[in-house]
Amino acid sequence: MDELLKLLSENSKFTIEELSMILDEPQDYLEKQIKEYEDKGVIKGYQAIVDWEKISGSKVTAMIEIKVTPEKDTGFDEIASKIMSFEEVESLYLMAGTYDFAVYVTGKTMQDVAMFVSRRLSTIESVLSTSTHFLLKKYKESGIDFYEDDSKEDKRSLVL
Repeated sequence: MDELLKLLSENSKFTIEELSMILDEPQDYLEKQIKEYEDKGVIKGYQAIVDWEKISGSKVTAMIEIKVTPEKDTGFDEIASKIMSFEEVESLYLMAGTYDFAVYVTGKTMQDVAMFVSRRLSTIESVLSTSTHFLLKKYKESGIDFYEDDSKEDKRSLVL
């Protein structure tokens, strides 16, 4: 894997100066390389990884397995396009195995996600079945550790 891309995927806030020092490459070369990656669509965007559980009014996330009947001539692409168009959909993946798509959706409540699945997602003509799994706790995402082990917390108290 390209070292520049690896660094940017780990921390997109690196400055050109920092990248230049880390990679021992001239700044102008790195600026051109990043611009080329952006122009070619290799770099799709820059994003903060947020621990939504620490924000009041946080969202509910679910992973939904979907089995579909591929459409003639377009296969899975047209179905994927329909699914992606819903604002609730955060991520969509074509899968190999027992189901065809893995969809990550968010909503304010479990009921909101359930209504999205029953009223919008499962009504798409090519959808044969869905299976919804609610995410209960996030331990790691995009290489970032979210796990806070409460058992290691110092529970001693000061006695005077």
